[in-house]
Amino acid sequence: MGSADIIPGVSGGTIALITGIYERLVHGIGKLKFSFLKPLIKLNFSEFKKLFIEEVDYKLFIPLLLGIAIAMLTLSKIIGFLLDNYPAFTFAFFLGLILASAYVLYTQVVHFSPKIIIISIIGFILSFIFVGLNPIAANHSLPILFFSGMIAICAMILPGISGAFILLLLGQYHYMLNALNTFNFTEIITFCIGALIGILGFSKLLDYLLQHHEEITLALLIGVMIGTLRIPFTQVTSNVGSSPFDLLLCVILMIIGFVLIVLLEMKFKYIE
Repeated sequence: MGSADIIPGVSGGTIALITGIYERLVHGIGKLKFSFLKPLIKLNFSEFKKLFIEEVDYKLFIPLLLGIAIAMLTLSKIIGFLLDNYPAFTFAFFLGLILASAYVLYTQVVHFSPKIIIISIIGFILSFIFVGLNPIAANHSLPILFFSGMIAICAMILPGISGAFILLLLGQYHYMLNALNTFNFTEIITFCIGALIGILGFSKLLDYLLQHHEEITLALLIGVMIGTLRIPFTQVTSNVGSSPFDLLLCVILMIIGFVLIVLLEMKFKYIE
């Protein structure tokens, strides 16, 4: 899940489904009410231990969070290196991933109607304009990182939505990779606090929308994903070399990224 969540277009929630821990993960998050903190504040450690064991599925969360952290710290260095030295090729791969994610969501919309199409177009226009203006791309203040964490974490428990893609949309992706690589604890902790609040709050709202207004929500997400392709496309065209080989390699990497997501989705459907 850590490897998936750090790559734009790949959803950690989908990995959770494929590996069979999705329901246990969602249930474990839903149980968290942090009632065990009250006895901890009162230094009542026996009561704290009792409530913690009852409320927290630590046999799931401890190895899962360790695995996610190790994968993110390891992979962030690799992707950071690729973005700094091979931006055109890296963004070409990301373009294929995001395009395939939009296609996967498209296959989940069962009934197309004028309303669905209009919502997709609205999502496309808004995201296309937003990423063109990108008003907060240069703003990496702690409040912005806090809210970025709140929004991006929702992807971890909702299959089909990539947290790294959302960070890319918000202009915080490369910056947070560097924060991980340089162990900037102030920014990492701020982001994680926002993520904790987001996973307890926004995720329930998004889950409600997908449960009760699934096709409308998916239609909007499709439009948003297609509109934000402006980011990787611009990076590819502005950084690719003049050699035909460079252009061909970008196309190949884009196709590889697209195929990987489609195969992943086929595997998910098979298991489901």
